Amino acid sequence: MARGITRATTSTFLAASFLKITPPIWKNPSVSLSVPWTQFICKCSLAHHHHQHPIDMSKYKEAFSMQMAMAGLKPHHRIALGVSGGPDSIALCVLTAGWKTNGISAGESGDFVDGLLAIVVNHGLRSESKDEANIVCNRVSQMGIRCEVAHCDWPDGRPKQGHLQEAAREMRYQAFQKVCAQHQIGVLLIAHHADDQAELFILRLSRNSGVIGLAGMPFISQVFSTHTYSLGGVSNNHGLLLVRPLMNFSKQDMYKICLGGNQDWVEDPTNRSLLFARNRIRMSLRDVSSSIFKSELQAVILACRRTRSFINQVCCKLINQAMVVKDQGYAIIDLEILSPSKVEDICLSKFLSLVLQFISQRYRPVRGSTSKLLLDYIRTFPCKNSLTAAGCYLCPAPGSKGTKTLVCCSVDCPLPSKMEPFHACAFGEQEHHIRSELEQIIADAKSYSDHLVLDESDVHFLNVTSESVLTEAKRLGILSESTYRSILLLQREETKRFKSKTETELSSDLESKHGFQSVNILRSEPLQPGHACYFMSRFFITWKLNEEISSSAFSEEANCDLNLGLENWQCHCRSCVVGHDMVAEVRHMIESDWLYLAKFSKCLSNSGKFQQQRDLLDYRADQIPEKINRCLDYARLSAQSALLSLKSIPAAARGGIPVLVNHKGLLISIPSIGFKHCPCLVVSAEFKPRFQTLSDQLDRSLFNFQPPFHRRSRKV
Repeated sequence: MARGITRATTSTFLAASFLKITPPIWKNPSVSLSVPWTQFICKCSLAHHHHQHPIDMSKYKEAFSMQMAMAGLKPHHRIALGVSGGPDSIALCVLTAGWKTNGISAGESGDFVDGLLAIVVNHGLRSESKDEANIVCNRVSQMGIRCEVAHCDWPDGRPKQGHLQEAAREMRYQAFQKVCAQHQIGVLLIAHHADDQAELFILRLSRNSGVIGLAGMPFISQVFSTHTYSLGGVSNNHGLLLVRPLMNFSKQDMYKICLGGNQDWVEDPTNRSLLFARNRIRMSLRDVSSSIFKSELQAVILACRRTRSFINQVCCKLINQAMVVKDQGYAIIDLEILSPSKVEDICLSKFLSLVLQFISQRYRPVRGSTSKLLLDYIRTFPCKNSLTAAGCYLCPAPGSKGTKTLVCCSVDCPLPSKMEPFHACAFGEQEHHIRSELEQIIADAKSYSDHLVLDESDVHFLNVTSESVLTEAKRLGILSESTYRSILLLQREETKRFKSKTETELSSDLESKHGFQSVNILRSEPLQPGHACYFMSRFFITWKLNEEISSSAFSEEANCDLNLGLENWQCHCRSCVVGHDMVAEVRHMIESDWLYLAKFSKCLSNSGKFQQQRDLLDYRADQIPEKINRCLDYARLSAQSALLSLKSIPAAARGGIPVLVNHKGLLISIPSIGFKHCPCLVVSAEFKPRFQTLSDQLDRSLFNFQPPFHRRSRKV
């Protein structure tokens, strides 16, 4: 919550006049009341106007329902709301509660709207924030919306002032995701509106963003947590679908909706602080925001959004036609189909960025010199060289003679400091159907946009640099001369402020945004049986020991004329490599692993001649009972089968494959290729990337953005 909140009510406004303003109620008495009152005068005038001319809520409700339908959402869907208590989020509460109530019959929730949860985040940065969050929570509950307060923890202490808003935002969305996962909710509505989009446009313009960045926030997007929750044995890494249904509404609309719904809201005095760029831009926009300026600025943003949508369409086509992602976590790009020389630079750069983000699981897109390096590399045909960039290794695909490029995760590259290479989570028993519901929501949303297929002639900024977007918009008549000059002035003022930072501040800013940590090539973490882990944000891994193994568990090995006593096999192998009460460790594959498989597969199998296997496993002869001999023979055949599978995987991509070892570092399983050391061992490894970056850049004109790869699990 903000540093002190101001409670604004309809009754307060109606009691006020231009000559005498009744002060709003301040929750924090220590806050000075010397804040300028101009904003409250404006709202008093608005309330007085509302008293004389009742606000027509039907037009807002109709527009909101249309936006929800475009997002594929229906009243019966379980939905969460991000609520701060300000006019924007309270307006969102008013519209969403009304939309749900009109769309479904009353349920068993008593005084609360069915399937709707408001989430208030207490950032915990001040002593008063807990009380403020509870005030907002109680107020939202009185609206008939079930509400929950999420509390943030700051293990590294309060973030620095220059990074406070960014850090708070990241923590806020982590809290949203955690609460939504606990309540089995896959959709979160956020109250961003058109004025927010305008602020972001000026901010990014001052930071020299390209047309994709200037397009601003998408109507729909997905966020993926750095933490994974396991429910019913299935990983909850589907992400959270963010929907912004108020993007066509203005800030003035927010106040009118609150007044029309007879609801109070709170004002955040820190929104007036000039320490934050957004606040400076917001106040500057108020000084120049005539109706003409607003409409023309929104027209430029719309043109940028159309350009981004066209780029996304091109990328979607390239992904579906020119590349495939394998179960082992690497991709193959067909350069002959891709025809890089015929693709616009901006489209090809976005395509490559999406592919590398997806394979490396890095959240931030590829930009700058790295993007140019990749463009030069991919346009060299046939491909003859290798390249390491953005956490990925690119090289000619084996046997393709340079007509195809292999893209795999580079395990030698440092990882962003915000990425957790490993996270373990216990299985739960609660079933859920979020993924299927989200897929249906996206499919329904796509049906609204299938008719819109943009052509290159429909977009204006495809070949325009970031510096010339405004000039081109003026040339096309999108901007008038006065609006053009006003935007330029806003840009220059904020750019000057941005560049006035000291060298120390800039260094600190870069370190915070792009911090990296080295990753030990043999890093491993413990994994208890019956638990699950995410390995390098890419593979979802589970393992356990079965007490009894039926003959079906031997599959191929049982068909090799090997008598292993298949009838009611008991798990007597707890003293072999698997061991009693073993805790497995997970790491990525190294060269010695496949060399081990090669040696192990050549060991003799006839009874009494296990010396080679004993040498590999460091066993003494008196430690090898007959049933462990059987286990070793089983492992030998499993190694032979795994080697055949391994041959189909390019050598460059093998390093990203997860392997399980025991506490001594001895190999016990490589689930991706079917190897395991014991028939009692049940291991599953599924390529299930945490950040679905090939599909999270959703926009109103492009809802289907799925890569053509198989999401099946490999169990051994």
